[in-house]
Amino acid sequence: MDLNGATWRTATRSGNTDCVEVADNLAEVVAVRDSKDRQGPLLTFTPQSWRRFVRQAAQVTRR
Repeated sequence: MDLNGATWRTATRSGNTDCVEVADNLAEVVAVRDSKDRQGPLLTFTPQSWRRFVRQAAQVTRR
Protein backbone atom coordinates (compact mmCIF):
# COMPACT_ATOMS: atom_id res chain seq x y z
CA MET A 1 0.00 0.00 0.00
CA ASP A 2 1.45 3.34 -1.07
CA LEU A 3 0.98 6.08 1.53
CA ASN A 4 3.59 8.45 0.09
CA GLY A 5 0.98 11.10 -0.71
CA ALA A 6 -0.66 10.91 2.71
CA THR A 7 -1.28 14.18 4.51
CA TRP A 8 -1.45 13.39 8.22
CA ARG A 9 -3.49 15.51 10.62
CA THR A 10 -4.28 15.19 14.29
CA ALA A 11 -7.76 13.88 14.88
CA THR A 12 -10.20 16.55 15.97
CA ARG A 13 -11.02 14.84 19.26
CA SER A 14 -7.37 14.51 20.27
CA GLY A 15 -7.33 18.07 21.55
CA ASN A 16 -3.87 19.31 22.52
CA THR A 17 -2.54 15.87 23.35
CA ASP A 18 -0.65 13.57 21.03
CA CYS A 19 -2.91 10.69 20.27
CA VAL A 20 -4.21 9.77 16.83
CA GLU A 21 -3.37 11.04 13.37
CA VAL A 22 -5.54 10.49 10.32
CA ALA A 23 -4.65 10.61 6.62
CA ASP A 24 -7.93 10.92 4.75
CA ASN A 25 -6.74 12.61 1.57
CA LEU A 26 -6.07 9.40 -0.37
CA ALA A 27 -8.59 8.06 -2.89
CA GLU A 28 -8.87 4.45 -1.78
CA VAL A 29 -7.84 4.34 1.87
CA VAL A 30 -8.01 6.23 5.15
CA ALA A 31 -5.04 5.56 7.41
CA VAL A 32 -4.87 6.01 11.19
CA ARG A 33 -1.73 5.94 13.34
CA ASP A 34 -0.44 6.72 16.82
CA SER A 35 1.19 10.15 16.74
CA LYS A 36 3.78 9.05 19.30
CA ASP A 37 4.90 6.14 17.06
CA ARG A 38 4.69 7.44 13.51
CA GLN A 39 6.85 4.64 12.12
CA GLY A 40 4.82 1.98 13.93
CA PRO A 41 1.75 0.08 12.83
CA LEU A 42 -1.30 1.75 11.40
CA LEU A 43 -4.89 0.92 10.65
CA THR A 44 -6.46 1.35 7.25
CA PHE A 45 -10.10 1.70 6.32
CA THR A 46 -12.02 2.14 3.10
CA PRO A 47 -13.42 5.67 2.97
CA GLN A 48 -16.95 4.25 3.39
CA SER A 49 -15.95 2.22 6.47
CA TRP A 50 -14.17 5.23 7.97
CA ARG A 51 -17.24 7.45 7.55
CA ARG A 52 -19.37 4.76 9.19
CA PHE A 53 -16.89 4.44 12.08
CA VAL A 54 -16.78 8.21 12.67
CA ARG A 55 -20.57 8.48 12.51
CA GLN A 56 -21.04 5.65 15.03
CA ALA A 57 -18.32 6.99 17.34
CA ALA A 58 -20.01 10.39 17.34
CA GLN A 59 -23.30 8.79 18.35
CA VAL A 60 -21.63 7.04 21.30
CA THR A 61 -19.97 10.23 22.56
CA ARG A 62 -23.30 12.10 22.50
CA ARG A 63 -24.91 9.66 24.91
